[in-house]
Amino acid sequence: MVQKNLIDGEWIGSSEVSRNINPSNTNDLVGEYARASADDARAAIAAAKAAFPAWSRSGILERHAILRKTADEILARKDELGKLLSREEGKTLVEGIGETVRAGQIFDFFAGECLRLAGEVLPSARPNIGVEITREPVGVVGIITPWNFPIAIPAWKIAPALCYGNT
Repeated sequence: MVQKNLIDGEWIGSSEVSRNINPSNTNDLVGEYARASADDARAAIAAAKAAFPAWSRSGILERHAILRKTADEILARKDELGKLLSREEGKTLVEGIGETVRAGQIFDFFAGECLRLAGEVLPSARPNIGVEITREPVGVVGIITPWNFPIAIPAWKIAPALCYGNT
């Protein structure tokens, strides 16, 4: 069965398929995956743009709950995901599970950050002027990550983007 891409709430397939072979055991087919096309990428970006206004205005409790649920799901499935990651990357099982746990911890950390959104007020070098720093959502975030840390590095990028209201 070919695994599809989730775009705007729908599982989208393509005629182009990529086979993922376990590098530690080349007789082990991890899975077959639909390759995203340029049109698929444009559709994903359009969906993220459409979701941005509502997400960027969502409250800190809503963002916290979603990031926390993500952390809980990753951690509850750490053995399953770690094993899959190990097969996909050729890492040891301990490394695969460890990376998966780290991804869950990153989502957990940024779930907490949602509740601590704060700015900073700094003095200015100019008299009677203050400097206020706030974090505000800017829009759609695209991430590019290396192949060898397929869950931890995306978590490092996705969790803070969502925490601060980006899609």
